[in-house]
Amino acid sequence: QVQLAESGGGLVQPGGSLRLSCTASGRIFSRMGWYRRAPGQQRELVAVRTAGGNTERADSVKGRFTISRDNAKNTVYLQMNSLKPEDTAVYYCYVRTAGGNEYWGQGTQVTVSS
Repeated sequence: QVQLAESGGGLVQPGGSLRLSCTASGRIFSRMGWYRRAPGQQRELVAVRTAGGNTERADSVKGRFTISRDNAKNTVYLQMNSLKPEDTAVYYCYVRTAGGNEYWGQGTQVTVSS
């Protein structure tokens, strides 16, 4: 069973920064990344990085959020800069195996407020 350990959420003022991390147990994953769900909205992609180094990222976070991945540690990071109130959401770690199995973390709250 794959286990995901998330950390790094919290409360930050607009314009501030946070760094999320997620470490996955077990195998190497073809895709690792982050989704988020804001209050009253559906879960949406934030950023995903493949094992080969390709990145997919939501337009709303381009230029502000950076995803990186340490394959040796099976860990994915999300550096979030210039945070806005609309970034407030529960952020979920996401991994997918080469065989297509998907796993989700329990979520970590990010609140951007003055």
